Amino acid sequence: MSLLLHLLNFVAPACAVAAWMALVSPILMGHFPQWRSWRRQFMVNSVIGVGVLLLGLLWFGNDGKVVTYAAMVLACASTQWLLTL
Repeated sequence: MSLLLHLLNFVAPACAVAAWMALVSPILMGHFPQWRSWRRQFMVNSVIGVGVLLLGLLWFGNDGKVVTYAAMVLACASTQWLLTL
């Protein structure tokens, strides 16, 4: 049970950023693509975000570094921009 809670807390920032990007980016970008659903954007951004968090964990040896979170936001924003082209 403790391992499950740790894993959920590890992926929670990536899922929160992914949800925010998928739901808010159509408003900020000014166009609403009909052929891409927000669920697909959420899943792609979640996978990218968790991947960046895993790389930060491997690189620094522990999680929760601000540099890792900044890299996650930058990677998710870049992915979201590519998805909305």
